[in-house]
Amino acid sequence: MEPKIIEKAWNPELEKEILRQWTDEKIYEFVPKEDNFTIDTPPPYPSGRPWHIGAAAHYSQIDMIARTARMAGKNVYFPIGIDRNGLPVEMYTEKKYNIRMRETERGEFLKLCREALDDLENEMILIMKNLGISGDFSNYYRTDSEEYRSLTQSTFIELWKKGLVYLANRPNNYDWVTGTTIADAEITYEDLPTKLVYMKFQIKDTNKEIIIASTRPELLCACKTIIVNPDDERYAEHIGKKIIVPITNVEVELKMHHSAKQEFGSGAVMVCSYGDQNDVVLFRELELKEIVAIGLDGKMTEDAGEYVGLKPKQARVKIIEDLINKGFVEKIEDIVHRTPVSERSKNPIEIIPMEEYYLKQKESIQKMKKLGNEITFYPAMHKQILMNWLESINIDWPISRRRYYGTEIPIWYCKNCSEPHVPEPGKYYRPWVEKCPISQCSKCKATEFVGEERTFDTWMDSSVSPLFVTKFHKDQEFFNKVYPATIRPQAKDIVRTWLYYTLLRCEQLTGKKPWSEAWIMGYGLDEKGMKMSKSKGNAIDPLPVIEKLGADTFRFWSASEINHGYDFRCNEQKIESTKKFLSKLWNVSRFLSSFPVIELGIPTATDEWILSELDNLVKECKKGYDEYNFFIPAIAIREFTWNLFAAHYIEMVKARAYGIGFSDEERDGAIHTLHKTLSTILKLLAPITPFITEYLWKILYSSESIHKQHQVESDSEKDVNKITKEIVEFNSKIWGEKKTKNLSLKDSISMIIPKSLESFKNDLKSMHNLVDD
Repeated sequence: MEPKIIEKAWNPELEKEILRQWTDEKIYEFVPKEDNFTIDTPPPYPSGRPWHIGAAAHYSQIDMIARTARMAGKNVYFPIGIDRNGLPVEMYTEKKYNIRMRETERGEFLKLCREALDDLENEMILIMKNLGISGDFSNYYRTDSEEYRSLTQSTFIELWKKGLVYLANRPNNYDWVTGTTIADAEITYEDLPTKLVYMKFQIKDTNKEIIIASTRPELLCACKTIIVNPDDERYAEHIGKKIIVPITNVEVELKMHHSAKQEFGSGAVMVCSYGDQNDVVLFRELELKEIVAIGLDGKMTEDAGEYVGLKPKQARVKIIEDLINKGFVEKIEDIVHRTPVSERSKNPIEIIPMEEYYLKQKESIQKMKKLGNEITFYPAMHKQILMNWLESINIDWPISRRRYYGTEIPIWYCKNCSEPHVPEPGKYYRPWVEKCPISQCSKCKATEFVGEERTFDTWMDSSVSPLFVTKFHKDQEFFNKVYPATIRPQAKDIVRTWLYYTLLRCEQLTGKKPWSEAWIMGYGLDEKGMKMSKSKGNAIDPLPVIEKLGADTFRFWSASEINHGYDFRCNEQKIESTKKFLSKLWNVSRFLSSFPVIELGIPTATDEWILSELDNLVKECKKGYDEYNFFIPAIAIREFTWNLFAAHYIEMVKARAYGIGFSDEERDGAIHTLHKTLSTILKLLAPITPFITEYLWKILYSSESIHKQHQVESDSEKDVNKITKEIVEFNSKIWGEKKTKNLSLKDSISMIIPKSLESFKNDLKSMHNLVDD
């Protein structure tokens, strides 16, 4: 019998033709019904080349979620977008064109940002399509489109009218290199080398000194008090006395406060505006008058005296030198200090008083905790990231930024009285360049206005993604059918930003949580477990890997290598090694293509055994697919196909399938079981490797796409098949015996078949060419 599959190996080039067929046939087209499975797909961020291979693995698995849901009979809405806002875009543009944002005309800079993004976006879309992502590319959105930005502004106007937005001058996290405020959620910490300086502070009218250790001596000019712990008896007699600050000679009061740690240094702490968040809390609590020591340009202000104009690091070096020369230093230690840095730019941040717009969030924390507990997290352990973040929130969300490439804050101020005015929602506004749509000030009736120049925090845009894709305020019927979304897939590093801000904003706007499930993935690391970056030279470009090895190889590596929710290592050799399984699947399918598909067959004991094991496989895969943990089905399918189906069952029934020494009925039972098993394997594997399963399915079983099929379900309550171990051990024993005697697998050998395997006797005899003693 000639096989239907002529080619001896799977050719990844076939993926392109299959992609074209899917597009032509529109097999993933979405038409909303009453019950829909909506994916709040994360729009990838084109901030430079190459696109992170970990992100490509992430999106492969998001597609597996969509394909799993379709084969479960769900009506899947799988929108695709590109995130084109924020600081990384500006930084990439500055680097690409060798320019500075602040020194470039705003309109020209925005134009260059768009051009840089278009180039990167095209490559990202190409990678996603090549991976077989089954989303809606014909309608993919951009977060910098007028339509998207209009929604961001409209939702802001709605919250403004609800009284949830206010303007305030408060200490803010400030990245002076990029010139913008950043929220607490955008801060990470790095261990950086610095100096811990032990300084001598004189107690006024005494010859006694207090030693204070600090990593920020340049902030001596902003010192407003010294605190010690109330239980620290060393300072009891000096509480309330004046302490002379070295260099500045300013007098401050020694106070008690529980936040001072007796065991740290001398137990005395200088409180400055602002060395860290503890300083911010203390200034507020003790009602101290702040001194702005560092300006928006990142340089020391006039309050720093002779250090004015220096950057903090420069001022630190100079003031340490002066402290030493004037005898104010007891000792200096070189230490590694946990330093707050901008998550995006990696620049150390300063805390500077600034006037910004805030969105109220503190009053919503308990509600967010309640909603967070209603969301099913996959894996469950990552819910704690959200809960820990909610516990740490102590200020409202600063939402204004001093940047260019973002959604503009839609506010105009009366030129006469400075009263802020927001326009009616429904269109995209650019106050920095457009005339105010309001004719007259509501307060003083003046007619001239000045437009706001700031933009929103990029998370203000990202946090309305489930509203945008469900056509909030645009198509009420569509929105009612697809919102709330079903699932939010995303990486764990943005749980406290994207996930939390989306939860907050969508509840404020709709009164509902935006989704019922959250699927959280770990980080993609290099082969040594280090974070990938272009500067380290350890980043892997996914595009050439996919073009060389094929999407299915990449996708199967993603599923079989990544235990969901945990960090994973990316290695091109390991990706290539997964191709062996696809080769095994191809060889099995090619062999079976020689036999006709037989709808019915009377199974023998051997057939019933493999069908029982197949049913166990179906159950195991269902468990993994139900939890969106593709590691479980990938490993189970590979193990079953390679080590049971191919290694044992096919070898046991090969002669019977050819009808050699068996009846037609027995032959048909084998052929029926072979095809039932392979067709089930293909269906189970289809969400993970959509191309090879589609190709084999159409050649062997149906002209209709495998992705239009319903997933296989278990038809048995049994789980354990005790005979499997005996079959495997018996076959292995004979193979070992033949190897010891230098016999080929086809050579005859004498071996007694155990009584427990008596019902498998005929298949085992033909498999091993067993002869009676």
